[in-house]
Amino acid sequence: MIRIKSIQQHLFLFVLLLLMSCNKTNWEENFSEKKKSPFGTYIVYNEAKELFNNNEIHYLKENIYDFLLFNFDEDSTVIKNYITIKHSAYKITEDGIEQLLSFANKGNNVFLSLNYFNDGLKEKLAFTTNNLDKSENSIKALKRLKGEFYLENKYFKNQPYHFDRNSRRHYFLTFNEKNTIVLGTAMIDGEKVPNFIKIYHGKGAIYLHTNPVVFTNYYLLKEDKIYAESLFSYLPNEKTYWDPQIKSSKYSDKKDNNQPSVFKFFLQHKTLTWFLFVSLFGVLLFMLFNARRKQRAIPVIEPLQNSTVAFTQTIANLYLKEEDHKNLVDKKITFFLEKVRTKYLIDTSNLNTHFIAKLADKSGNDIQKTKYLINTIITLNKKLECSEEELIVLHKMIENFFKI
Repeated sequence: MIRIKSIQQHLFLFVLLLLMSCNKTNWEENFSEKKKSPFGTYIVYNEAKELFNNNEIHYLKENIYDFLLFNFDEDSTVIKNYITIKHSAYKITEDGIEQLLSFANKGNNVFLSLNYFNDGLKEKLAFTTNNLDKSENSIKALKRLKGEFYLENKYFKNQPYHFDRNSRRHYFLTFNEKNTIVLGTAMIDGEKVPNFIKIYHGKGAIYLHTNPVVFTNYYLLKEDKIYAESLFSYLPNEKTYWDPQIKSSKYSDKKDNNQPSVFKFFLQHKTLTWFLFVSLFGVLLFMLFNARRKQRAIPVIEPLQNSTVAFTQTIANLYLKEEDHKNLVDKKITFFLEKVRTKYLIDTSNLNTHFIAKLADKSGNDIQKTKYLINTIITLNKKLECSEEELIVLHKMIENFFKI
């Protein structure tokens, strides 16, 4: 565990005075290690060495794929850390993801704190996320987003950490429970959902966090810095590669111009040359003898089938193709309310507390779970547009509700 130290006093006063003296503060989220604005990462970048007990911090000046390609010793037994804190790690290519997974597989640790995760990373590590505020990008809208986070380790005694702005409701929706543990949660609509997980990968581990804003200057100059320090405490006190994501890869997804073509390789060997010519001659003979006119096959007349299910599937696919998520959400809600009326004989004209209590009692569901579902239905019903993530969440909630 990392031994937590407070940020140096002179740096605190310097940045605080700088922020107070600015005529106009830049509240844009840039996550830049060079920016001293509220949502830059100047402090955590420059104080990383102290946070890791003065162990070596290697600040990457090149893409992580290029660095590991020439510097990663697979036989090394020395444990290392990799850290990146950004809005999104778009400069990590598919090759870079493979390199990072190989890096973790050998016993090292990867720490990613991002607002948006790469689809390739999600697929390879078998997890999905839900960002309810992904469309909120203006300073005014982000200012209203407050957060309440928890660390699940008993050492932290279920202590809440409060954040007064720019705290997106971003959390992990699904993950492989066999190799994943939840280290932290966020309180969203009265329910704790995971926002910090550890995925075991080979001999190492990958730590994923959904709220990089907690590492910015704004929060590290407040008491909230304890939360960020606690997140780093899960990493071992070892050499760390800190990736500011400043350069794209020079080598990823590039072809080697000196590599011979397949045909050139065949022509370099006499036996393979003969194999190539014989194969081409055989293909030409096949095409020649099959070019003659053949009798047309008699078509099989299939009996008429019930096309109701196929029609329903076609209509659903049409809505999905048109990305009319709101329409599908409305139909999901209509389906749910109709099933409640027919299965439990409950009037659905007024979705109040009495209705929620009665529905929970008749369905056998927990009152809190029922309340969260009905509140979600009311919220989505009022919206003019709905996202794909909101549609997926509603679908899963309705399915889980009727499983009881």
